[in-house]
Amino acid sequence: MACESALPAIMDEQALMGLNPNADACYRQRALAYFEQLKESLDGWEVCAQALAKGVYSDDHVKFFCFQVLEHQIKFRHGSLTAAQQQLIRDTLMKWLQAQLMNVHPEKPFIRNKAAQVLALTFVMEYLTLWPKFFFDILNLVGLNPNGVDIYLRTLMAIDAEVVDRDILHSPEETRRNTLIKDSMRGQCIPALVESWFQILQTYQHTHSELTCQCLEVVGAYVSWIDLNLIANDRFVNLLLSQMSMEELREEACDCLFEIVNKGMDPVDKTKLVESLCQVLQSAGFFNIEQEEDVDFLAKFSRLVNGMGQSLVLSWTKLSKMGDVKVSAEALRAVEAKVPLMLQLLIHEDDDISANIVGFCYDYLHVLKQLPALNEQQKTNVEAIMLAVMNKLKYDDEYNFENEGEDEAMFVEYRKQLKMLLDRLAQVSPELLLEAVHRVFNATMQNWQTVQFMEVEVAIRLLYMLGEALPASHGAHFSGDTTKTSTLQSMMRTLVSCGVSEYQHSSVTLEFFETAVRYDKFFLVEPQHIPSVLMAFLDHRGLRHSSPKVRSRVAYLFSRFIKTLQCPLFIVFYTELVKHIQKISHN
Repeated sequence: MACESALPAIMDEQALMGLNPNADACYRQRALAYFEQLKESLDGWEVCAQALAKGVYSDDHVKFFCFQVLEHQIKFRHGSLTAAQQQLIRDTLMKWLQAQLMNVHPEKPFIRNKAAQVLALTFVMEYLTLWPKFFFDILNLVGLNPNGVDIYLRTLMAIDAEVVDRDILHSPEETRRNTLIKDSMRGQCIPALVESWFQILQTYQHTHSELTCQCLEVVGAYVSWIDLNLIANDRFVNLLLSQMSMEELREEACDCLFEIVNKGMDPVDKTKLVESLCQVLQSAGFFNIEQEEDVDFLAKFSRLVNGMGQSLVLSWTKLSKMGDVKVSAEALRAVEAKVPLMLQLLIHEDDDISANIVGFCYDYLHVLKQLPALNEQQKTNVEAIMLAVMNKLKYDDEYNFENEGEDEAMFVEYRKQLKMLLDRLAQVSPELLLEAVHRVFNATMQNWQTVQFMEVEVAIRLLYMLGEALPASHGAHFSGDTTKTSTLQSMMRTLVSCGVSEYQHSSVTLEFFETAVRYDKFFLVEPQHIPSVLMAFLDHRGLRHSSPKVRSRVAYLFSRFIKTLQCPLFIVFYTELVKHIQKISHN
């Protein structure tokens, strides 16, 4: 590695060779030792500062190394540096930034990110005391230069990570400092920052999508703690909405609008904001989702609609508690106006799009649960949600049951979300849910031989899920409420007698046995079905199934099944049962 300036006597060139990932172990060891030496030296780091300020090295690994050394000084030794040394750090960063404006080829992203981290650390250490003009100095230097704007935006995101990000654990002292920084920024520079964002978005939206997306991400990150009126105004929102129609910007614009909608505020103001936003989105044709083919964008849009819906529900909840009947009624109407769109997204064939709207759907059902009575439209909405959930619970053709990977795991998680909706539906209208499941179950079981496996599996699955959705004391589903008892009993009778246990698909087989064990108390009421179910457990459908996965699960379920059936009729089959088990073990 050649030195490009008059510093060969100061920098350890052989140690720097060890920064290359392909370097020999001895050089790498020397580089590590050199790094420690520069970190611990009172002024050794200054050579790295000079190298960055003067652009001494062209090798990316050396540049990164120099920033690392500088980062260590700022993070751990800033308080012990002299005023001149602190000024050297500021000068170094600004000279390096100025050099970026002239670069034909920008630095590699990992260099820019590290520079942004060092700038952010310096900001955190000095903004309140030594460098209150931090942002104005940077903005005056970079203007709208694309290389400079890139570093500026990366620095803003790094500052967000240091000062705002709630996922990072801070000490009480750091939390106090961060609060002071945000308060000071609100008073001194936020309006100027917001204006710079607008100019960047407007300037680069047609020519530099990467910079525009970076800026949208910054706006989304900062909107949670700055004055919303700076962003939620006609000028800014119209710009964001226009970018919702630009293919390369629309996803980030959607995320940015989501953050605006998600900001905590007065319930009346929030309702007005969401309603005005919805009106514009609907006028622009965004609610016509059947015409949209871009599923990635629709997943973002679904998340935005979910955010708007949940915000309206929260406004309704707050207004209801305040006892403002008129305004809370308006909020409820606003919620219900979004239900048709919510249903379109919930039933969408893409599970990511559907999953992103589940939160709003769940909250809407919670609202209905609190109402004294449901009107006809609300009952229709509940039925529509039920049908959507039943439909979306089905496996698709691509699901790999024998070798479940990431896609399969994601569907299992999505199914759990749908189960939460089903449970909430049971709280809102248990009779309606029982009736709907009964209808689907019977229709499927009558023709199970000619129906696809996913239809059969979900019909049995719905019966299984009723066990948790309609809870009973100690699993006593077959006593008490007559309607519920007779309906469940009828479905169980159909399940064990219609022959569906012969269906040639492992998912149906397992669901059959899971459901038989879930409703084991049924066999105490109708013990005549015990022999046929025992045979299913013991033959090719269960413990002799061709799939090891099925056999393993059935063995566990069988042990649970025989433990719960302590009835005289079961004893009659005990001897026969032992013979079958011995035969299986011999095979």
